[in-house]
Amino acid sequence: MNSLILQTTTRLLQPLLLMFSVFLLLFGHNAPGGGFSGGLMAASAFALHTIAFDVAAAREALRVTPRQLIYIGLSMAVFSGMISLTMGKPFMTSIWAAIPLGQFGKLDVGTPLLFDLGVYSAVCGVTLLIVFSLAED
Repeated sequence: MNSLILQTTTRLLQPLLLMFSVFLLLFGHNAPGGGFSGGLMAASAFALHTIAFDVAAAREALRVTPRQLIYIGLSMAVFSGMISLTMGKPFMTSIWAAIPLGQFGKLDVGTPLLFDLGVYSAVCGVTLLIVFSLAED
């Protein structure tokens, strides 16, 4: 599609959609969201790019293939479960660590965030694989 209005709007909306997807990813534990909905939102940003420009431009903007996103996501999800096995705990047990941030307090990070990142990446990859396949035909 060669719509100047859609292309300009896409250039403005895509960064906002990607930031909102990260927001959904990070704040999904205590509110609606998480890796699944964040991944869908990220994929929708690139689907909009596909509609406004074409599949080749969207693939170039993505910088990795959707299959690589799927592999990375599945690897991260499995790895997050394996961390607890190395500590003698059951598979997928949450392991938490506090990172001191000086005067800002501390940042609690754990394996659930790593698992959500894996889901985010895998969902984004699967959705984009479907969108790109349909758009190419």
